Amino acid sequence: MLTQEQAVAAFPDEVVTHAVTRLIKVPGLDKPVAFITIDNGHDHTRPSTFGPQSLVSLNAAFDVAVAAEPAAIAVTGKPFIFAVGADLSGVEQIAERQRALDIAQTGHDVFRRFTESDIPTFAFVNGAVMGGGLELALSCHYRTLSSGAAAIALPEVFLGLFPGWGGTQLLPNLIGPDAAVTVIFENALSQNRMLKPKQALELGITDALLDSADFLEQSLLWLSKVVNGEITPTRREIDRGAEWDAAVERAKTIVHGKTKGASPGANKAIELLELARENDLDRGYAAETEALADVLMTDTLRAGLYSFNLVQKRAKKPAGAPDKSLARAVTKVGIVGAGLMASQMALLFARQLKVPVVLTDIDQARVDKGVGYVHTEIDKLAAKGRVSPDGANRLKALVSGSLDKAAFSDADFVIEAVFEELGVKQTVFAEVEEHVSAECVLATNTSSLSITDMASKLKHPERVVGFHFFNPVAVMPLLEIVRADRTDDATLATAFAVGKALRKSSVLVKDAPAFVVNRLLTRFMGEVVQSIDEGTPFEVADNALEPLGLPMSPLVLLQLVGAPVALHVAETMNRAFPDRFGVSDNMKKFVAAGKNAVWTWDASGKPSVDPEVQALWEFGDAPLTTDQVRARALEGLAEEIRIMLDEGVVAEAQDIDLCMILGGGWPFWLGGITPFLDREGISEKVNGKPFLAPGVASVPTA
Repeated sequence: MLTQEQAVAAFPDEVVTHAVTRLIKVPGLDKPVAFITIDNGHDHTRPSTFGPQSLVSLNAAFDVAVAAEPAAIAVTGKPFIFAVGADLSGVEQIAERQRALDIAQTGHDVFRRFTESDIPTFAFVNGAVMGGGLELALSCHYRTLSSGAAAIALPEVFLGLFPGWGGTQLLPNLIGPDAAVTVIFENALSQNRMLKPKQALELGITDALLDSADFLEQSLLWLSKVVNGEITPTRREIDRGAEWDAAVERAKTIVHGKTKGASPGANKAIELLELARENDLDRGYAAETEALADVLMTDTLRAGLYSFNLVQKRAKKPAGAPDKSLARAVTKVGIVGAGLMASQMALLFARQLKVPVVLTDIDQARVDKGVGYVHTEIDKLAAKGRVSPDGANRLKALVSGSLDKAAFSDADFVIEAVFEELGVKQTVFAEVEEHVSAECVLATNTSSLSITDMASKLKHPERVVGFHFFNPVAVMPLLEIVRADRTDDATLATAFAVGKALRKSSVLVKDAPAFVVNRLLTRFMGEVVQSIDEGTPFEVADNALEPLGLPMSPLVLLQLVGAPVALHVAETMNRAFPDRFGVSDNMKKFVAAGKNAVWTWDASGKPSVDPEVQALWEFGDAPLTTDQVRARALEGLAEEIRIMLDEGVVAEAQDIDLCMILGGGWPFWLGGITPFLDREGISEKVNGKPFLAPGVASVPTA
């Protein structure tokens, strides 16, 4: 176990979570309860975490508790927060395996004291609990949980790690292996899905679910009854045979489906789940410690933590955004268009901004359909209990439609979502400008067209900005905010303020063809389609990227995006950069034939090439191997990213990665596209140098 001096040396800048023990007299008990509170001194916006010094503090608090010879030892957190795991910012400073080993061992040593204590130990989980925080709770003999706990999870596999302070050993032996697979693997790899308190109770993670209003008082009374024998929490019997075999196989299926075996943390978690079958903490914890040290010293894990920092920090302070004091108030929103994308935007604006939203379109039927869609979706939310009946009525009252753009006369923010053709959008903006104030922001949801050209014929081009959502609007977190040549700071600041109010992660992008995500996906897709045109079978080309663990293959992504949309963007990019972006004649025929999918699936889910697509596609006589297709696609990405950075499309490579994670579905645990290209040596091969400095998304040199 680390000493205080070693802990400080390991992570001198740690925000320490201090553990303080006090004795509390509880009705029904002759002896007091030793009550440990863990608190980092910040409010709920900075949750308590465990770094080396925090673990040393918790260990000292446990010493104080034991010395008092109490009836029980209880641990809880600060208001709204129990603890959310290891302090990941400290991991970035670990350059030697021995230091990683020491920290892993210290976590086990401290938490295990709660497990092996002769005095009953209780975790009063009063709020958010994740990762190492949940492992501390699992280490206690008994657990209560507040009904108001906002987040319950073991998210480590999502980051490329695994629960390394007892989670892989304790959880399956408490709730059963199959339920543990749900928490450790399935939820984590499903965009870090959280458990609700009721679910935690049903799974058996907590022994009691208590009301948040007087949670600690109820927990102490519950503790008293357990100590006195009035309550005996039940523990389920664990099947260590067939059920465990099935759970391990399910974990393997989930990990392969989500990561294709490319995440070392997920692979280690499977091995440790198998080991937990023995229910031997000596062996299990030793294996966790060694595995944790191994994974912490991989560049893949450091890239996963780089992703975490991008989403948690950089996304909240967008590079290049103007001072927020320049932003204008938005009290009404106008939307030109009433199709599906426009209707999704209307729902989002109404729900998050709580301001009137009016849609327009070319005929009443379209307007009615758009408004009807929004109202129907609000009714669905009410039926699920996500908004109250009164709240639903208020939201529906905010959304209306009109055929007359004069309805925008008092709007502060108008966004267009009409046909993706420059002339159409220029005409729309000219019509809107006749009705709105000179300060009203005019935003476009274009996915590839020039914002500067769109604004060029207006009286006030300075108030035009790109505001590119991703589909589905309510789900995808990225918002590309595009500054045209004449966009002023007030307009840009207003756009960022609106993006934040919509709870989106906004990235400032230069007005360049297809911006970031669509430009890179188009280049990527173009290389794959070209390889098929040259003679590579569909199956070979589509499976070539499988080792990356991407959420879907290129041709499945094509179907999701829509072949006509993909072709349109490809044509736009071809006009801008004909040397790097081609337009496939086969794709033109594919779209002209009304096709959108290469694959068809049988009843068992097995894919095969649509015979009609196979027949219409004209193949060349120079097929590539899977390795050659993968190399071509990745080298194309490396070249395009370097060109984009040279052009100043975004401030840094970090913004490229943020866009690809949040808008392109690049796996979180892979750490963004540029660290992957650096790790594989592709950046060096194509550009002569890596995108990121050593240690940014890799293990620093000692």
